[in-house]
Amino acid sequence: MDGRRRTSEERRKFILQWLKESNEPLTGQEIAEKTNVSRQVIVQDISILKAKNEPIIATSQGYIYMNTNQELYTFKRLIACIHSFEQTKEELMIFVDHGVYVRNVIIDHPIYGEITAPLMLKNRRDVYNFINKLKDTNATLLSTLTNGIHLHTIEAETKEQLDEVCYELDKNGFLLSKDE
Repeated sequence: MDGRRRTSEERRKFILQWLKESNEPLTGQEIAEKTNVSRQVIVQDISILKAKNEPIIATSQGYIYMNTNQELYTFKRLIACIHSFEQTKEELMIFVDHGVYVRNVIIDHPIYGEITAPLMLKNRRDVYNFINKLKDTNATLLSTLTNGIHLHTIEAETKEQLDEVCYELDKNGFLLSKDE
C-alpha cells in the first residue's frame, strides 16, 4: 500500500486485487507486511472475504484467488493412496515428475466425514516447500487420522500421464488396492 493507514474495507479491496493479479500464492506474512498490519488481521480479512463468497483458498504455499473460469488441465482423476508419513515426499515426487498436478488431499474422517485440503503441487519446488513446511511446523498429515489412507484429485494434460503415474504409484505400493 503506501504506508498510510487504510480502512479495513480499503485494505480488503487491496488484498483482493493483489490476490487476483498474482500468479503465485501470497503468504499471510507478505500481505501483512505490505498492508502494515499483523498476520492475524490478514487471517481475519481473508475470512471476511471468503464469507463474501470470494474464491480464496489457503494452501501450504499461501493464499490463492481461484479463477473458476480457468481450467489448468484437461484430464482429472481421483485416486486412493496409502503410505506412511515418511513416504510423503516420495509419493508427491512421483506425481510431479510425471507432469501431474496434485490438486488436493481428501480423507474420510469417521466423525466429520470428508475433509479436503488444497495442495496445488505442480513441480519439485512446490513439493520441497510443502515438505519443509511440514518439518518447520511439526504439522501432521491429514492421512495420519486415517492410518495413511487418503485420496488425491490429480490432473494432467494427457490421460497417458495419469495412467503412467498410477502405474508408478502402484509399483511403489502407494495405490490402495481393492483388497485393502
